[in-house]
Amino acid sequence: MTDDTRTGWRRWGITVTVVIVLLCLAGPLVMHFGQKRHNRLAWDVQARFPSSQQITGGEVFASTIVVIMEHELNGITGWRPNDFVLWGPRLWADNNANRQLGILQAVRESVRVFKDHLTKVSSNEYDSNLVAADTAFRNDAEKLWLPSAESKIHEGVRHLQAYVDGLRSTPPRSRPINQRNIELIRLFQAWGDLLGDAHANLYREPESAWRTDDDFYRAQGFAHAISYLVRAVGREYQHEFDTKPVIRTLFDEVADALGQAAVMKPLIIFDGRPDGIFANHRRNLDGFITEARQKIYSIREELEK
Repeated sequence: MTDDTRTGWRRWGITVTVVIVLLCLAGPLVMHFGQKRHNRLAWDVQARFPSSQQITGGEVFASTIVVIMEHELNGITGWRPNDFVLWGPRLWADNNANRQLGILQAVRESVRVFKDHLTKVSSNEYDSNLVAADTAFRNDAEKLWLPSAESKIHEGVRHLQAYVDGLRSTPPRSRPINQRNIELIRLFQAWGDLLGDAHANLYREPESAWRTDDDFYRAQGFAHAISYLVRAVGREYQHEFDTKPVIRTLFDEVADALGQAAVMKPLIIFDGRPDGIFANHRRNLDGFITEARQKIYSIREELEK
């Protein structure tokens, strides 16, 4: 092998090495900024359902769930928890996967209360589309196929869309929200329980360094879904709350706190000591979660009066 050949191979090896290093550095940055953009959902309940518009009880809440789940399904990376192992919730690029699992859990609990309480009283029958949506959303979120998680979530979305269509038909085929405070309290209780679980996981010492970001993004998924659904409930019960400005204020404060939690995106999740030089991002997120949770308790107290 001549000296020129050796030099050529050496240069080629250096070039390949530099490219690999640049890709290793660029990959995390691309994922970080892509996730940061994805975390912001362009859905304004008041703009879509202005106060002057006549609505049928249930369409705002159901439509908001549809938008939340379609955003996760139709994003650039799609549904992540059941992806190839390197992109799933337990290894490497797991941030969005854990966030989506949190979103789905919050949606599951919201649809359950929607079906069991908000649209049903005593011996009344369940709404068939809400039953089907609830069942579909509870399929294994990490299942790759037979059936895939995406197919079941799409199925749940279709049943919610059918529910909304049924509200608008003549005569209505869907059961509207019953507008009873006693039933609405159950929804805030479910949300309070979810945020309580998030608080417990964020405040405790993580089982390992690998669990720090998992806890962070799972809790953020709760915050993301609930922040939009709180505003949807505020629109659904708008006329009932017009005479209770304190509830309207609390609704806005809960949605704002959770909305800020939902878009926090540090480049690296640090778990610093209280007196250390590094941030503790879990505790920072927990501040917003705890604020929203305490105000949810206040909403429940007002609804019970």
